[in-house]
Amino acid sequence: QVQLVESGGGLVQAGGSLRLSCAASGRTFNNYAMGWFRQAPGKERKFVAAISWSGGSTYYADSVKGRFTISRDNAKNTVYLQMNSLKPEDTAVYYCAADSTALLSRYTYEYDYWGQGTQVTVSS
Repeated sequence: QVQLVESGGGLVQAGGSLRLSCAASGRTFNNYAMGWFRQAPGKERKFVAAISWSGGSTYYADSVKGRFTISRDNAKNTVYLQMNSLKPEDTAVYYCAADSTALLSRYTYEYDYWGQGTQVTVSS
């Protein structure tokens, strides 16, 4: 089992920045690829970014490429999502997830463990 706890969400104006954190506990963190997803009200959960177990490879949704950066610190069992140039359409609950296959995936069904989510609201 892997437990994931997100933090860092909040209310920010358009153009602002936030950094989300996801702290992991349980099984060895660096055995997992990690991903960030988001879900707006009434919409399906969508892929945002993923990072390999080593941090050497990353993968982004087109909608956030160039604005968001995913990173991880295996010594701290934590994955981060730095979000810059935020837009109102980035408003959603953001979830981190762990993938035991250690592949970079954009599909929710590939991920084994999920956090409870953190709300990000971007005002115009």
